[in-house]
Amino acid sequence: MKGLDILKNGYLETVNNDSTSLSLLGRGSGIEMMKQLVLKDKIFFLYPSEDADVQEFFYILSGKVETEVNGKVIELGADDFFTAKNLEATVQFTAKTDVSFLSVSTAPVFHYLSNVISALRKVGEAVERKDPYTFQHSSRVANYAVKIALKMKLKKERMDNLFIASILHDIGKVNIPEEILKKPDKLTAEEFDLVKKHPGDGAAMIRETIYADLADIVEQHHERVNGKGYPHGLTDEEILIEAKIIGVADTFDAMTEDRAYRKAYSPEYAMEELKRLSGTQYDPEVVEAFEHVLLEEGKLT
Repeated sequence: MKGLDILKNGYLETVNNDSTSLSLLGRGSGIEMMKQLVLKDKIFFLYPSEDADVQEFFYILSGKVETEVNGKVIELGADDFFTAKNLEATVQFTAKTDVSFLSVSTAPVFHYLSNVISALRKVGEAVERKDPYTFQHSSRVANYAVKIALKMKLKKERMDNLFIASILHDIGKVNIPEEILKKPDKLTAEEFDLVKKHPGDGAAMIRETIYADLADIVEQHHERVNGKGYPHGLTDEEILIEAKIIGVADTFDAMTEDRAYRKAYSPEYAMEELKRLSGTQYDPEVVEAFEHVLLEEGKLT
């Protein structure tokens, strides 16, 4: 039925270590729902969040935990729950037995632990190892993209997706031969056709995972508002704002770093190019927000 998802006897993904297992039950709209098992005598922590709006909810299914609050020891068991918002200090819990609980968080964090995301990031790292000129390119793009999104007041859940998609935006380049990535001369039409496949190839890889909702962002990061981008020639309103942001951040970083075929341009030159193409290739609001970011950071004079 449309709008209904049913998952029987399984989880979207589970990660394990020597003291706990954490299973992702669902994600979307900036929320994650998880089930966690903590082994007897193990300690776990609840940390303050940098975001005052973040709320976490924990419902104990089985077992017993113990914590100390304001000098008082409190024991919690099945059907008890605790929540956290604007937490002022770290809270320590001790599992008195094996403990199973459900948790809901408005601050998606599972991707930091995810084996799926880790594997995809390794693909991206392999791409960057192919071409030393793009070393840590995706990390820089993600950094720029998040700052642009903050300036544009993008909603929290969209910023979370933007960050992950930024990190993964070039993984499709793993299919491009190394000699093309490193070529110091102008690409032939056939070689450029291979390059233009990378957004779609990366999106296809992501669509095979539980993070399929990020695939369109990755696929669209080379689309341009005038319809002359690739792979689909989308125009302005057809392009996700996250993809528009990555497109600007990606172009700026590419221009301001050395490449096999040229030396790096100055930040001033790169920004003037983005402004010149604002409204034709790049979203004017994104370009303006990025200029404000760079001015505030002193990267533009």
